[in-house]
Amino acid sequence: MASTIRRPVYGKKPPCSYTGRLEERIIKACAIKLEKSRKPEKPEDFICYDDSDDEEDSTILQQRALKTSFNVVDYIRSREYGLKELRTFNSDYGSRHILAHDMFREHPIALNNMNKVFCSQWLSDRQVVFGTKCNKLMVYDVATEKIDQIPCLHGKRDPSAEIPPGEASSGIHALQINPSRTLLASGAKNSNEIAIYRLPTLDPVCVGQGAHRDWILDICWLDDEFLVSGSRDTKLALWHFEEQEMSSDEDNMPSYGSTVPLESRDCKYAQKVRALAFNDKKRELATLSLNGYIHIWDVERFRQKLSRKLPSCQDNVCMAVQENGALYAIGCKSYTLLLDSRTLQAVKKIPSRYSGCGIRSASFQSNILTIGTGVGMIMFYDLKAGKYLESSINSSRTVILKSSRGYVFPDEELMDGFHQVKYTPAIYTHCYDYSGTRLFTAGGPLPANIYGNYAGLWQ
Repeated sequence: MASTIRRPVYGKKPPCSYTGRLEERIIKACAIKLEKSRKPEKPEDFICYDDSDDEEDSTILQQRALKTSFNVVDYIRSREYGLKELRTFNSDYGSRHILAHDMFREHPIALNNMNKVFCSQWLSDRQVVFGTKCNKLMVYDVATEKIDQIPCLHGKRDPSAEIPPGEASSGIHALQINPSRTLLASGAKNSNEIAIYRLPTLDPVCVGQGAHRDWILDICWLDDEFLVSGSRDTKLALWHFEEQEMSSDEDNMPSYGSTVPLESRDCKYAQKVRALAFNDKKRELATLSLNGYIHIWDVERFRQKLSRKLPSCQDNVCMAVQENGALYAIGCKSYTLLLDSRTLQAVKKIPSRYSGCGIRSASFQSNILTIGTGVGMIMFYDLKAGKYLESSINSSRTVILKSSRGYVFPDEELMDGFHQVKYTPAIYTHCYDYSGTRLFTAGGPLPANIYGNYAGLWQ
């Protein structure tokens, strides 16, 4: 979980340096070697090796091992005191340990008559913000279990004017917090516009309009002020938002302004831009379109560099980028595709454990890829091992979280089909908190004509 190379306060050796640790290291290495020598039922595509695979540790490695403390307390104290010691921390240790030991328990969240949760993010260690298909922006407090609604913003159009039916029913498909966590961007009352809120107060800042003629399906911050939006009209728009002083009217009610995009461009060879992912390491923006193409944009010039046809063009609806920028994960109808960000070549096709379930959401948590499906299952793929995360309690099965039913509108005509097939909600969105020890999952019925919702907190 944590490692700290200790320096002695007095004497020549730190407190963690005793020869008994070398014997423990040898015993552990032998056990790992014996486990790996067993022939697996199915050969792996690739295998990772570490220092424990060596026959004998060199003297330098032994001395380094004696000086290294794997105690979390030593790591925290060294950080608090500002000691000049080399410290590393495995960020996914907590979530990996909880998942492998079957410690996650679902706490269902009642959303009453809301319809389908499309997007979510943690505002803080106790608040989650999410958007729904029924155009509601909600904040859930995990401590008090209260749900508050944030007013949706509208552009210069008269708010009392009737909204076209297509816009009213499309909902909030995307929301994202900027890197410094000072601004929240989400879909507005008109799904062709963007609403900006100030954090942590969630006061309105402004509305971005005039860029798209159809629903905005995804948004992505490039830094604290620049934002890119993608729409079903195949356009990408570049916005500039900064924290402006809000004005107030006579009733001391906060007001907000409106702005237009810096630039709007067509995404070539795209049919309906579905998902965006910003690769900060390579300074490029990956765009996924529903016709089965991935498009790479240069964010410095806001120009499209290349487009590549994907192996599958069925239900490509979600995309995620690894923190180090090495891999893109794209959810398809029957598998999750891993692409090398340098060449856009397929590295691996991760088959779904349930045929035809559809991948609806994906995210990277260090070396764990979390996959939300259309049948209420959340799966976890271990990138380091090259296979689904295995349970430490029962080695014969993999780790899977099964969501509860949620809420479905009891329409008799629609419910007739559920008597033969058991209904399960689709996981349209999921997000980890800062510590990686809590997971928020949400969604609703997969068919577009069925009304319902699902939300749950795993902890």
